[in-house]
Amino acid sequence: MEGPPRFVVLSLVIIMLSITTSTCSAQLTRGFYGKTCPNVEQLVRSAVAQKFQQTFVTAPATLRLFFHDCFVRGCDASILLSSPNNKAEKDNPDDISLAGDGFDTVIKAKAAVDSDPQCRNKVSCADILALATRDVAGGPFYNVELGRRDGRLSTIASVQHHLPHPDFNLNQLNSMFSFNGLSQTDMIALSGAHTIGFSHCNRFSGRIYNFSPRRTIDPTLNLQYAFQLRQMCPLRVDPRIAINMDPVTPQTFDNQYFKNLQQGKGLFTSDEVLFTDARSKATVNLFASNEGAFDSAFVQAITKMGRIGVKTGHQGEIRIDCTRPN
Repeated sequence: MEGPPRFVVLSLVIIMLSITTSTCSAQLTRGFYGKTCPNVEQLVRSAVAQKFQQTFVTAPATLRLFFHDCFVRGCDASILLSSPNNKAEKDNPDDISLAGDGFDTVIKAKAAVDSDPQCRNKVSCADILALATRDVAGGPFYNVELGRRDGRLSTIASVQHHLPHPDFNLNQLNSMFSFNGLSQTDMIALSGAHTIGFSHCNRFSGRIYNFSPRRTIDPTLNLQYAFQLRQMCPLRVDPRIAINMDPVTPQTFDNQYFKNLQQGKGLFTSDEVLFTDARSKATVNLFASNEGAFDSAFVQAITKMGRIGVKTGHQGEIRIDCTRPN
């Protein structure tokens, strides 16, 4: 007996693909907790505001935590898991500098959510981190897609080669972000989060003291800025000393970061290269001159980032304690 005509088979394949695609894109939804925990956004926002009042570091710390979580194993809160023998993601050298205030923000927001009997153990740590990131940054408001489940696994080795380094060039940055489904424009917009970030001296000391055998200072660095950095970061400086990544408006989420790049005041090589490389320069100039364009691109990029490798449905779990699997 003959099978169905080829065009029928092809039509079925197309229908199946479109169903699969729509299912994938519909994994996360805006009103996911509408019936199980209708107050979730209010509860998280209130806890985050309280934490933010204690220390501004809460903002960049939480933002960075979300980024580091999503780029390793997807946005599943695996960065929050602790290991009895220091073998979790957070113990990797690339994560060791993550400020404790970011972790504390999620713990406090989780406690606030669970204090509502209707919500207790209904909301994932991954979703709480996503909401807290939006609420703490002080940037443009956007609707957070929800429905993530928490991962059960976190290993020190999984971080390797998954996070960008301060000395990355544009090709390396694009390659890493592309691996996670993010475009060059997404990457530049997300780099704009450095407008409220901070860094430790050892992460950029090579640019101001021993750039090359012929030049001690990186020529793409504004010379006056380089001397200021030397004052703040003398040789053999206390490794705990932190420097604002945006020297102009360090506590305001704005487009100043891009204006700094135009003046050679990008703290990392991976920052300044966005302006010195002709392929990305136009986007930096656009974001520097048009804050609305930056805000719009940032919202699109962080929403896309929040979808990376998510666990939904029956995958993963809803952790009772964000720091350990159930």
